[in-house]
Amino acid sequence: MAALLDLVDPLIGTDSHYGFSTGNCLPLAQMPFGMTAWSPQTGEGGWFFDRRARKLQGIRAARQPSPWIGDYGHFNVMAQTGQLMTSPGNRASAFRLDKSVIKPHYQRFDLIRYGTRMELTPTKRAAHFRITFPKGKTGRVLFEPCAGASSFEIDLDHHCVGGSTSGRAGGCPENFACYFFARFDRPLASFGTFEGNDSHEGSTKHEGQRAGGYAEFEGGGEVNLRIGTSFISIEQAARNLEREIGNAAFEETLERAGRVWEEALGRIEIEDPDEAALRTFYTCLYRTQLFPRIWHEEDEANRLVHFSPYDGQVHEGVLYADNGFWDTYRTMYPLLALLQPERLAEILQGWTNAYKEGGWFPQWASPGYRACMVGTHIDAVITDAVVRGVKDFDVETAFEGLLKHAFHPGDEAGNFGRIGIEDYKTLGYVAADRHDSSVARTLDYAYDDFCIAQVARSLGRGDEAEALMARTKNYEHLWDAGAGFMRGKNADGSWQEPFHEFLWGDPYVEGGPWQSTWAVQHDPAGLIRLMGGPEKFVQKLDQMMTSEPLIEVGTYGFEIHEMTEMACADFGQYAQSNQPVHHVLFLYTAAGYPWKTQYWVRRVMDEMYGDVFPGDEDNGEMSAWYVLNALGLFPLCPGHPSFVFGSPRFRRVTIRPEGKPEIAVEAPDNSSGRPYVSKVTVNGQDHEALWIDHSVLASGATIRFEMSELASTKVVTDKALLPVSIP
Repeated sequence: MAALLDLVDPLIGTDSHYGFSTGNCLPLAQMPFGMTAWSPQTGEGGWFFDRRARKLQGIRAARQPSPWIGDYGHFNVMAQTGQLMTSPGNRASAFRLDKSVIKPHYQRFDLIRYGTRMELTPTKRAAHFRITFPKGKTGRVLFEPCAGASSFEIDLDHHCVGGSTSGRAGGCPENFACYFFARFDRPLASFGTFEGNDSHEGSTKHEGQRAGGYAEFEGGGEVNLRIGTSFISIEQAARNLEREIGNAAFEETLERAGRVWEEALGRIEIEDPDEAALRTFYTCLYRTQLFPRIWHEEDEANRLVHFSPYDGQVHEGVLYADNGFWDTYRTMYPLLALLQPERLAEILQGWTNAYKEGGWFPQWASPGYRACMVGTHIDAVITDAVVRGVKDFDVETAFEGLLKHAFHPGDEAGNFGRIGIEDYKTLGYVAADRHDSSVARTLDYAYDDFCIAQVARSLGRGDEAEALMARTKNYEHLWDAGAGFMRGKNADGSWQEPFHEFLWGDPYVEGGPWQSTWAVQHDPAGLIRLMGGPEKFVQKLDQMMTSEPLIEVGTYGFEIHEMTEMACADFGQYAQSNQPVHHVLFLYTAAGYPWKTQYWVRRVMDEMYGDVFPGDEDNGEMSAWYVLNALGLFPLCPGHPSFVFGSPRFRRVTIRPEGKPEIAVEAPDNSSGRPYVSKVTVNGQDHEALWIDHSVLASGATIRFEMSELASTKVVTDKALLPVSIP
C-alpha cells in the first residue's frame, strides 16, 4: 500500500469563491492541530488562495479557520531575485500549480520569474524553509506582516530576524500580537526594512503599519530558513524554534513531519481496492486533524503556558482556538472521542480554561469571543465527551459554564450565551417578534438543555438535571401541524407571518423550514409522533429528498452560496452543503426504516464527495461526516453515547484509537452497488439493534456487516432500537 500521505490531496475543496463553495478550504501544510499553518498565497483577503491563479505572492503563516471568519496574526515569506519589489502584487511570480508539490507535511513551488525554488516543512509552531536561488545571483527573502501595527528587526551577528504583527480579524484583545523569530544558515550580504512600497536599505529596525524587512544572500544556491512563531514574545518564538527544529537539516525536519502525519492517518487502516475512495477518505481524515489549533507553548521552565485572547494575559495550562461549535459538535468531536480521546480531553481542558479566563464559554472561538451562529453547542461538545467516557479534564468547572448558558443572560451581541434566554425560560420558546433566528434558537436550546442535563446526571446534580429535562420538549411549541413544519411564533402565541415552506432566513439560520424542522436529535421519537407516526414521518423525509430544490431568498435578500449549492446538488431540499441536515438521513433509521438511511448515505458519499466537498468544510466537520459514514457509524445525537449504523464504505477497516484497543469494521462483500446492510454481528454475535454503544467500541470490538444489493425493507418497530428518546 502507498504511504498514506500520498493519498491526501490538500487541494480538494480549494476551488471555491464567494458565491459557491466546494469546501472553502486552504491547501495547508500543518502539523496535526498545529498552532501555525502554512499556505501559498495568490491574493489577499478571505479567499487568499485561488487554485486558478498563476502568480504566487508568497507563503503565508496562516490560522484562518474559514474565509468568512478571516485570518489573524499572519505574515508572508517570499523569495526574490533582481529588483527589490515589496508589495504583494509587484513581487508576485508566475508559478505552475501542476508542477508544485502540496502535501500536509511538505510544499514546493518553483518561482518562474526568479528561477528560484521554495520548499517548506512544518512543525507545531515553526517551519523549515529551503530556498534555492539561481547560481551566481543575489537572492532575497522578504517578510511581510498583515495589515496593522507591526515591527521588524535584524540581528546581523547571528543571521536572525524577528518581528511582530498585531493584525487581527476580531476575537483578539487590544494587546494581541503574533511574534516570529527566523534564523538563516548563511550570513546576510545586505538587508533592509520596508513599509508598503517605501523601502530602507541598510535599516535594521522598523516599526509601523505593516512594517516588513528583507535579507539578501550573494552567489545564489541554497539558503535554509528556520522560523518560529509565538503569541507571547519574540523570545518565546525563538524558544519554540530551538525546541522544534534546532539545527536539524531540512530532510530531518521533513522526515519527522512525515512520520507524525503517517501515524495520525494510520489510526485508521483500510483494506479495499477502491483507490479513489481511499483518496477521498484520507483527504477527509487529514482535514479532521487541523482544527481546533493549539494555542499553548512551553516556557523556559518547560511549563505549558498560553496567551489568552479572552483577557489578554498569559496563563499556565493548555488552550485551543479556531472552532465553530455550531458546525463541529455534530461530527468532529464524536470522531475525536472515538479516535483520540486523550487529545479530546486536552482540548476540552483548553475550552474550560477559556471559560475561566473570560467568564463564559466562547460561541465561535477565533481565537477568542466571536458572535457567529446560534445555540451554545459547546454544551453538546462537552456532554458528548463525558457520556463517551472522556472525563480527564475539569468537568465540575466546565459544568458551571454550561449552567450559565441555560439560566443566565449572556452577551446581547451574541459573543457568548443565549440570545432570547428570558423568552425561552418564560414562554418555552424564543419569540419571533423579539429576536431573530427564533426557530433555530429554540430548537438548539432544547437540544442543548438535554445535553447539559446529561452532565448534571453524571455529577449527581439531580435537581439541575430534572429542571433541564423539563425544557427538552420545548421544540413542540413551534410545531405547526397545519403547515407541517416548525414555525416562528410571536410572544402573544400567534404565528409569525408570512410563512412559505421554501423561504430561507429569519426565523431559521442558513436554511428554511425544510432544512431546519428536523433539529430534534435528542428526541426523534417525539418528533415522529408530532408528524403523525413513522409512516408519515418517512413520507415527509422522502418528499424532502426528491422534491424540487425551490428557494425563496427571504431575509437574506439574495441567493447565498448555501442555496446555490443545494440547488445544484440534485438531492431535493436536502442541503448536505450545510450542517443543519447532517443528521437527517439517520432519522430514517430512528423511524425504523434503516435501508433508506443506507441508500441515501451511500449516494451522498459517492456523489457529493471526491474532487470537491458538498459545501463549506468547516473546521473538519464536513470531512468528519464522510469519515464516520465510511466506517458505517454516525452520532445521530451527540450527547448520547451511541453510533447509529449506516452503510460502511470499505471492505475492512482497522481503527486504532489513542490508548484504546483496536476496532475492526468488516464488510467483505462491499461494493458501490451493494449499499444495503442485511445483517450485523458484533464480536461474532448477532446484533439486532440499529446502533451500538460507544463503550462497546472503546473496549475493542469487531463489527461485521453483511452487505447486499437488495434492500431488506422490514420496518423496525421496537422502540428499544432507537438510540435516544424522551418519555
